[in-house]
Amino acid sequence: MQETADRLEIAKSTYAGYEYGYREPSLQALSDIADLFETSVDHILGRSEQSLELTKLVEEESMALTLDGVSLSKEEMIDFIAFTRIKREISTFSKKEA
Repeated sequence: MQETADRLEIAKSTYAGYEYGYREPSLQALSDIADLFETSVDHILGRSEQSLELTKLVEEESMALTLDGVSLSKEEMIDFIAFTRIKREISTFSKKEA
């Protein structure tokens, strides 16, 4: 997180807020994040074709995820899968930069 925050020239706590969902990035911050990860703002916001396919998959399949014994809602499953994919992209990006 620190490396990403440094590259965005923001505080680590600010970036952590974005990742954990208790802080929303400005339009400029969204644009900077998209540029850093070489993707689009639409992708970050879940408006990409891949995100639409994910929503359709979750709705059509009988998927079930639980956390602490409580089933996740469809929206939570979509967020969980999207979060995992983004974390993988960040990990891959970080490895390429090293």
